[in-house]
Amino acid sequence: MGRLPRTVLVLLVTGVSLYLVFPSLLQVLSAWPRLTRLEPLWFAAMLVAEAASFVCLWLLQRLALRTRDLYGVATSQLAGNAFGRIVPGGGAAAGALQYRMLVQSGVPGATAATGLTASSLIVFVVLLALPVAAVPAVVRGVVSPGNQLVRAAIAGLVLFAALFAVAAVLMATDRLLCWLGGVAQRVRNRLWRRREPLTDLPERLLSERDLIMRVLGRRWWEALLATIGRWFFDYLALLAALAAVGASPRPTLVLLAFVAAQVLAQIPLTPGGLGFVEAGLTGTLALAGVTGGAAVLASLAYRLVSYWLPLPAGLVGWILHRRRYGVSAEEEELVRGSAGDRAAVRQRP
Repeated sequence: MGRLPRTVLVLLVTGVSLYLVFPSLLQVLSAWPRLTRLEPLWFAAMLVAEAASFVCLWLLQRLALRTRDLYGVATSQLAGNAFGRIVPGGGAAAGALQYRMLVQSGVPGATAATGLTASSLIVFVVLLALPVAAVPAVVRGVVSPGNQLVRAAIAGLVLFAALFAVAAVLMATDRLLCWLGGVAQRVRNRLWRRREPLTDLPERLLSERDLIMRVLGRRWWEALLATIGRWFFDYLALLAALAAVGASPRPTLVLLAFVAAQVLAQIPLTPGGLGFVEAGLTGTLALAGVTGGAAVLASLAYRLVSYWLPLPAGLVGWILHRRRYGVSAEEEELVRGSAGDRAAVRQRP
């Protein structure tokens, strides 16, 4: 399939997807005037938490790229993140743009490709492991639904500490990772019996884990802490949004809603999962005990700081990066959308 037919097909799929989720997206956006009723302090808390999440991601990428140039990593990540949220199939485009900007700043191409791949893998793996840390508290009811933000944050820290322990075991040993891969493989094959069965999922998980270990070396535990921090502060921003609307559901149930929203953001049908995340987050928060109006308003406030505000920040990052390192012809071509090596590296949030 040529470039033009493929582009038309992608735009068509994106248009149809946006049409299907438009009612849910419109419902969330219609709550925009109600944001003015929220206390500015809660917005400040959400902004600080989201900024800390981005900083953790920059630290992770700096470790994976083996560079001390945090400025280049931060500006390229902001620009790539924003670019990936305004184009269909944005994950590949975001990775390709950041790859080119990193090379422009002096990072060797091979290092940039493997470093971005490794950091993306560990971010996504930890995201998928988050519900494991929440299950015991959900089953036992360790955290009551009447908590405020501080107590919820403490509960979150306990959960993420448990997650670090589980992830450290997975990084250091083969047996547990192979067992989990085997369980996931059997479940997948039973659910989708008409599709060709998976046979090598445990081996693929080991291969990707080994790639992460080769790239990160002995500093894998620092990268793991940075990855957990990336998700913890993002989760804290959602808790702050809920506290801002006067909702105090069980934090562990909010964590499950948070994970569902982040997985929906990976759907490449719309830029940044636009529409899918709003619909999914509103629905899962309602299942967690948040009333309909509060769930819509909290979803809008959270998406404001996690999706919309990073867009102008990405433009600022691109300008700052260009002023310090210059800009290549390939990068300009990619930003214009006329071309670009979108397969250079896959990037997940």
